Amino acid sequence: MHQQATSVNWDKIDTVLLDMDGTLLDLHFDSFFWMQHLPLRYSQVHSKNLQQVIADVYGPLKEKQGSLEWYCTNYWSKQFNLNIIEMQKEIKHLITERSQALEFLEALGAMDKKRILVTNSDRPSIELKFANTAIEKRLDQAISSHDYGAAKEHQQFWIELQQRVDFDPDTTLFIDDSESVLNSANTFGISHLRSIEKPDSRQIQPTKSHYPAIDQFLSLVNSGDHG
Repeated sequence: MHQQATSVNWDKIDTVLLDMDGTLLDLHFDSFFWMQHLPLRYSQVHSKNLQQVIADVYGPLKEKQGSLEWYCTNYWSKQFNLNIIEMQKEIKHLITERSQALEFLEALGAMDKKRILVTNSDRPSIELKFANTAIEKRLDQAISSHDYGAAKEHQQFWIELQQRVDFDPDTTLFIDDSESVLNSANTFGISHLRSIEKPDSRQIQPTKSHYPAIDQFLSLVNSGDHG
């Protein structure tokens, strides 16, 4: 994606809404946990072979994709009879910020922009990520879709968010790595939308998106207009 396509006129932005996993944080942790670590630990704990694990783990996960339950660690702990958060802590060393995320948050603060985390992750997940990264103190607010009972893919989330948080869709920039979430934000009327080229640092091909995609966060600041 060309730099010009992602440039922002910062004079027109008051609020920046930021996704967490795959946007501020490297999605590699989540990808590795759900696709590799969880199936392995599930097979160990429940003494099942790989074929059984695929049916028992991937089937229910796929069925709930895009719903609030899909993002709920407590829900999956009950479904799989495991402690998901404790198992995630076993690989917490993989939790890292994406390149330039911290510098970008600091730059937004220096420009006096509101920096609000809006994530589908539940509160236990947010706490785990905050404990193992440095993003929390660089945010003005952290919103979980679980607080509102609706995932970001659904209009109800955005309606609730605007009722509870002071932001104008016309002067808001929203950055997320999910196409379905960006589509939902677009439907709601958020004017400035950006995607992420490689949410998972280990992925080879850039993620395809209809929205301008960011590779390095600071190019968004450096190429923008500051009046």
